[in-house]
Amino acid sequence: MDFDVESVRAQFPALQQEVNGRPLIYLDSAATTQKPKAVIDAITHYYQCDNANVHRAAHALSSRATSAFEASRQLVADFLGSPDPAQVIWVRGVTEAVNLVAYSWGRSNLNAGDRVLVSTLEHHSDIVPWQLVCAERGAEVVAIPVSDEGVIDQAAYDELLDERVKMVAVNHVSNALGTVNPVKEMVAKAKAAGALCMVDGAQAVAHWPLDVIDLGCDFYAFSGHKLFGPTGVGALWGRRKLLEAMPPFFGGGEMIDRVSFDGTTFNTIPFKFEAGTPHIAGVIGLGAAVKWVQSLDRDAAAAHEAQLLAHCDELAQEIPGLRRLGPDTNRIGVFSFLLEGTHPEDLGTLLDQQGIAIRTGHHCAQPLMSRFDIPGSARASFSLYNTMADVEALFTGLRKVQELFA
Repeated sequence: MDFDVESVRAQFPALQQEVNGRPLIYLDSAATTQKPKAVIDAITHYYQCDNANVHRAAHALSSRATSAFEASRQLVADFLGSPDPAQVIWVRGVTEAVNLVAYSWGRSNLNAGDRVLVSTLEHHSDIVPWQLVCAERGAEVVAIPVSDEGVIDQAAYDELLDERVKMVAVNHVSNALGTVNPVKEMVAKAKAAGALCMVDGAQAVAHWPLDVIDLGCDFYAFSGHKLFGPTGVGALWGRRKLLEAMPPFFGGGEMIDRVSFDGTTFNTIPFKFEAGTPHIAGVIGLGAAVKWVQSLDRDAAAAHEAQLLAHCDELAQEIPGLRRLGPDTNRIGVFSFLLEGTHPEDLGTLLDQQGIAIRTGHHCAQPLMSRFDIPGSARASFSLYNTMADVEALFTGLRKVQELFA
């Protein structure tokens, strides 16, 4: 079945605008995806009709808000392949999810001499929380090396896995390079060594269906804004036994069972980890985003994205002085590169003048940039609403930049 990209694009109001007098070419979806009207309408409906706090009130607005809020939890559970919606914890995004696991699980389970393995491909949010907790507990964060092609060195990973390793933290897809990691195999190796595994799925959720049970991981996290949903909301999935054993991360309302000055008891999961008034509109919007994504032919969408990336790689060979970063295969959605004679930030600015939006800098992946001995890169990232014309516009823009510096 062919993917009707024009029909999809028509559902994204932001893509209909001009920037600097040019039609917008949005190539920054790895940073955040644009939002379809179905998501915008769901958020608007909540604020216009159902605006109330969830769970405890007896009135109609609160009842409707609670129903929509918890319906989103079920939608996300189904989306992840989770058998139990209580295993889905609402968070602000992957950053909070990693902090939650690092502080709640890590403080209870890491001790002096223990190790947490973190791949060199990781976003800072997958590194820094573990560094903070390991420093507090006397444990150690150890980097899993990557090859010159930007692929995790599996032989080195095998050598690092020993009885000292308690947790492996790895992203499903690299935000900086688009590398698709062999997560299922890495999880199996971690389990064989007696370690847990947490997967950052931020860059994976918009590209293919997921099944956390099949992956075998212990924790899986994603951010809503990478999945055509709102900013400031995401989900952490965890194994029930682990979540039940972990202490609360935040204290306050909703996460309590009973409070007294003699002591406090805590709510069951997922509420034990959801202190305070949540991002209700965001959760409802995320549920709408999941419904929207699930309404698509995801195989056709993935094939369309693969064609975009293949065309991008073909055109790149025609640009003298262009150095592409990342592997040739097992890569999705990201074209990260350097252009001889230009600084990435200058390149981004000059492309913006042509209405082309890309990302420049270290992409919150400074250890990976250091691995390649570069300060940063230019990154064009694609989603299912991009077209072949968008790809061609990028390279037309790059040629114009080269002409300026010739």
